[in-house]
Amino acid sequence: MLKNSEIQKLEVSASDQKVAELRKELFDLKLQKNTTNVEKTHMLTNLKRNIARLLTVLNSKKASN
Repeated sequence: MLKNSEIQKLEVSASDQKVAELRKELFDLKLQKNTTNVEKTHMLTNLKRNIARLLTVLNSKKASN
């Protein structure tokens, strides 16, 4: 799980890249969930929260510039 202090330190381009990476991972987990069983279902929730945290910080950085 990403911490706010870690997210604040990331630059805008790194944040964009991290969001894309997490979205791909979320897609893969959703696909796996629908085709087979997923052992760690809590990972879906954690990924969604991390994406939301990143986007919130990213939007605030873009708005302040």
